[in-house]
Amino acid sequence: MSTRQHKVATDYRTLQQTICQRLEQADGGAIFTTDHWTKDIGEGYTMVFQEGNAIEKAAVNFSAVSGPVSERIRQALKIDDGQEYFASGISSIIHPRNPHAPITHMNVRYFQLSSGISWFGGGIDLTPHYVDKKEAGWFHRELKTVCDRFNADYYPNFKKWADDYFYLNHRAETRGVGGIFFDHQQAGDDLAFEQLFAFTKDLAQAYPRIYIELLNANRNKAFSEAEKKWQYLRRGRYVEFNLLYDRGTKFGLESNGRTESIFLSMPPMASWAYDYQPEPGSREEETSNLLKKDIGWISF
Repeated sequence: MSTRQHKVATDYRTLQQTICQRLEQADGGAIFTTDHWTKDIGEGYTMVFQEGNAIEKAAVNFSAVSGPVSERIRQALKIDDGQEYFASGISSIIHPRNPHAPITHMNVRYFQLSSGISWFGGGIDLTPHYVDKKEAGWFHRELKTVCDRFNADYYPNFKKWADDYFYLNHRAETRGVGGIFFDHQQAGDDLAFEQLFAFTKDLAQAYPRIYIELLNANRNKAFSEAEKKWQYLRRGRYVEFNLLYDRGTKFGLESNGRTESIFLSMPPMASWAYDYQPEPGSREEETSNLLKKDIGWISF
């Protein structure tokens, strides 16, 4: 492992532990279990949190893996050069108990090829079961603040990228209210590497702070059985995206990653209903109508 690879892996592993500590403190009801796994491609730490007071399931994954670039990996990542790869990153998912609290996802990652090409990717997005425009606006402004510390073009570019990426084509709807997403941000020289690496770490540090604010605002709200059923339906959409479109899932499977860790993003309970149509004028219909691209959330 090169100096750069070791630095990325070490810092990301430390950030993983910090995120878990903050989520434990915020929930106050459960502790992450740690599964240290090793395979021929490398190692990882899968940290899982279940049955908390406010969080039904949370997972924070770290891995550092390397190996040959198979033809399927080459096609999946759209790369031409390099016979070997190194990849390290953190990925996290949080599924709350209360349907008025949102699902959230975060991922930051570094990828390097034996040809010398390297890049960063990642993002944070929010998937409310019920869209609250003010909360969505606050969430986007927080992400914009992080982005603007590094480059004023990051937020508008990465917000657009998230709208396009977190999209269920077969449903013609976004997964939630988006956020930011980026990939293949080239880190060839030392300056680009340091700036992008710092950006991904700032995002990872902001992730628990932003989510805990939204969780605390909604964790104690009363909810009905009908609202819980709606939560399960929205979780079903989440499953559809992760199985059909998610790049991390595809890369993990194509690279012979650890299956249990790859599928940790799945909710503890989800459901599907044939041709479900929300009642006219309901909050469910309002949320469905807001699952669209190109909404200027920061204006709310």
